[in-house]
Amino acid sequence: MSLNTLMAFDYGSKRIGVAIGQQLTATARPLDTVAVRQNKPDWDHLSRLLEEWHPELLLIGLPLTEDGGEQEMSIAARRFANRLHGRYQLPVELVDERFSSIEAEEIVVKARRNGRLKKSSVKQAIDQVAASLIIQSWFDGTAST
Repeated sequence: MSLNTLMAFDYGSKRIGVAIGQQLTATARPLDTVAVRQNKPDWDHLSRLLEEWHPELLLIGLPLTEDGGEQEMSIAARRFANRLHGRYQLPVELVDERFSSIEAEEIVVKARRNGRLKKSSVKQAIDQVAASLIIQSWFDGTAST
């Protein structure tokens, strides 16, 4: 599969972190945060992002338990992935994100300590960095295949 642009989502019950990646350079960067209200993402916001970036593949973080089992958020992330595919007719892949949020929090806390991030931006930054880690994980997994 030849791809240029990937978009990843770290789905949460209040916010969805979004990141963009380029396969040519195998790089990913945090992009945005989308609000979730009453279990519904801000579809207009998502549509604007997709229209602007034209991703060829959507990656959704699949939150599994430490031993790889499903949990309530796994079901919600799968539902979100299905809705994205249905609305935008783009290929969607689920990516194991077991430790992405923990790693993202460590990265963001370090940036905050170094004065590179406002306190008010921490939660959104964690979600966005987690999404970029989902892309990086996908790159790492596809490089070995």
